[in-house]
Amino acid sequence: MKGAKSMSTELVKKNDIIDVEIEDLTHDGNGVAKIDGYPLFIPNTLPGEKASVRVVKANKKYGFGRLENLTQTSPERVEPPCEVYAKCGGCSLQHLSYDGQLAFKQNQGAQNMKRIGKLDVEVKPTLGMEMPFRYRNKSQVPVGYVNGKIQAGFYQKRSHDIIDMDTCLIHNRTGDDAVQIVRRLLEKYAIMPYQEETGRGDIRHIMTRYGKTSGELMIVLVTTRKKFPNLTELVADIQKEVPNIASIVQNINAAKTNVIMGETTRTLWGKEMITDTIHGIHFAISAKSFYQVNPEQTEVLYQEALDAAGLTGDEIVIDAYCGIGSISLCLAKNAKHVYGVEIVPQAIIDAKANAQLNQLDNVTFETGKAEEVIPNWYRSGIKADVLVVDPPRKGCDEKLLETIIDMKPKKVVYVSCNPATLARDMQILTAGGYTAKTVQPVDMFPMTNHIEAVTVLELQ
Repeated sequence: MKGAKSMSTELVKKNDIIDVEIEDLTHDGNGVAKIDGYPLFIPNTLPGEKASVRVVKANKKYGFGRLENLTQTSPERVEPPCEVYAKCGGCSLQHLSYDGQLAFKQNQGAQNMKRIGKLDVEVKPTLGMEMPFRYRNKSQVPVGYVNGKIQAGFYQKRSHDIIDMDTCLIHNRTGDDAVQIVRRLLEKYAIMPYQEETGRGDIRHIMTRYGKTSGELMIVLVTTRKKFPNLTELVADIQKEVPNIASIVQNINAAKTNVIMGETTRTLWGKEMITDTIHGIHFAISAKSFYQVNPEQTEVLYQEALDAAGLTGDEIVIDAYCGIGSISLCLAKNAKHVYGVEIVPQAIIDAKANAQLNQLDNVTFETGKAEEVIPNWYRSGIKADVLVVDPPRKGCDEKLLETIIDMKPKKVVYVSCNPATLARDMQILTAGGYTAKTVQPVDMFPMTNHIEAVTVLELQ
């Protein structure tokens, strides 16, 4: 209707300061308040809290607010231990007690099952950590140059401004300390960070990878060119000053892009790969390998998947989205044969090497799209008793789900990093003759909103 105003214009305008009560949390951990039905999303707020908030954006159907003042706090609110938490975009839930975080993740899973999957499935309490800090075995820290000083830290929320920090409480301390040593050495040798605005500078990111069981540390220098002044001296000093250093690697990314790593990688000193162990299986990890970042909880997650598979030694297993073979090789210990497929060629190279490392000959790995390779296997006579999927956040490809339903494995073990697409895919598999009774969330990423979960769907 001509002259009609949107709900946001009528109720809420940018820069308004309004009093609200928080009703819920979104999937990304923002508080939700409603003004006559109009949702306003406010970071750093919790259900049951009352607050004054400033409206920073008002769309037609929803808006965003910034917390100005809390007038009533939740009993689940805690003081974030990180000094830069309010600015940094790395964590989203440090202001919520850890028990509260675990309950939030269980509730998110349950809501997705009901709203998206239309499923009556029990979502169990989230399996958490005893010590939910210092868990990440991998860090990717951007570096910048501001006011004559080299900065190293994560990006501010919704920006590319680096929040300079001396430590990150979710990184393992060995890698965390190494970042600061490298930052100091960059200053010592006047090696300039890459600047997005000008395209100048030599170093973009400092990456660390740490093997919890081996104690080995890899440092990856992501640079804009292969050679630049003082690189040799930098590498020599890293060897001398960084404890546990086993590998120094250079990745070259000359493109003007937000993608962290480029195509070319070379070892500057030490080993090409470091090692780690999960469930007694040894893994060689390169600079670009996909490997779970929380080793303690990976043991928990994979145990849930192994228990769900219930292998006796006689089963044919297919592992879709197998990566470097981490789940495949754990399954192979108790399976007749495991077939793994992954779209990334280097991951399959790593998977085959890891099979040899562990002297497992009952595994076959193939490069390609799961939705293309698995139907080819099926047509060639390979039929799985158990099929394991661990897809990216977008969930399983529709063609793969159709093949699963046609192939009719007795069990589908679904390892998910997104409860929304898990619920969607479970609905499709349920319509195809499968039933799931429970979903088990596992907290792989404390202090963040990310949720992993395992479920088993059995053919009826």
